[in-house]
Amino acid sequence: MNKIINTIVCAAICAGSLSSMPVFAHEYGLQLYSLRHQMEEDMPLAFSQISDWGLHAVEGGSMLNGMPLDEYKAELAKNQLKIVSVDTNYAELRDNPIAAVYKAKYFSADYATFYWIPHGENRPFSIEDAKEAVAVLNSAGKLLEENGITLQYHAHGYEFLPYQDGTVFDYMVQHTKHAKFQMDVYWIKHAGVEPVELLQKYPGIFTSLHLKDREKGTPNSSTGHADVETNVVLGAGDVGIASAVKEAKLQGIHYMFLEDESSRVMEQIPQSIDYLKALEAENKGVSN
Repeated sequence: MNKIINTIVCAAICAGSLSSMPVFAHEYGLQLYSLRHQMEEDMPLAFSQISDWGLHAVEGGSMLNGMPLDEYKAELAKNQLKIVSVDTNYAELRDNPIAAVYKAKYFSADYATFYWIPHGENRPFSIEDAKEAVAVLNSAGKLLEENGITLQYHAHGYEFLPYQDGTVFDYMVQHTKHAKFQMDVYWIKHAGVEPVELLQKYPGIFTSLHLKDREKGTPNSSTGHADVETNVVLGAGDVGIASAVKEAKLQGIHYMFLEDESSRVMEQIPQSIDYLKALEAENKGVSN
């Protein structure tokens, strides 16, 4: 099972009704930020390592480290890596969203994802921040949508402060019409929310996942910040990776990107892949 991401098919299983259950393909990939230090030292070697791990769907495209763009794209192709989601940011989407379109089109990416909504370092995220962000999500998202690209917002946990009968995040989901959301299961857990419960609350809202586990005993926080060394091998932490992956499969979420920001990334990513392979083997055994 060298290429873990190659069209892995999972079926939702219910006793006596297997034939009536939907079947979805899913694919494991990597957020390139995981290898930011390795790419700074030797971009081709880093890309080769990702391919050797059997991962071929990647997110990124913003860390060129001085490499010409066409050469960067050629190195990706050489290692059979495809950027399926390009990185963008709030300011770009607010002020020049066509740039995100061009970027996605250049890499033939289906998604553009941004990861932070500026709101000041010394105050919590507010409903006013959320309302401004929703306006950007809808205006930029509509432009990207018209060009065949899905805009995703990657929540970091600060969005889960109380608002009315729910949270600020609830407001964002309920008022965003032209964009989707990416769930980083680590950050959702870090905010004190169970990833599976949120997936089940908003089916169809999340179009991809970041798979990242958290060291047991790590205190929750709603700041959107954490010690990167609390990133541990998938399955070793308190996030509930197996349950999140299972629910994502049932919902037909195609892309699940591994991410590891720790200093142990080169050791941990292969172990995390082995964990996912074991999950696949276990699920296949149940289906048989």
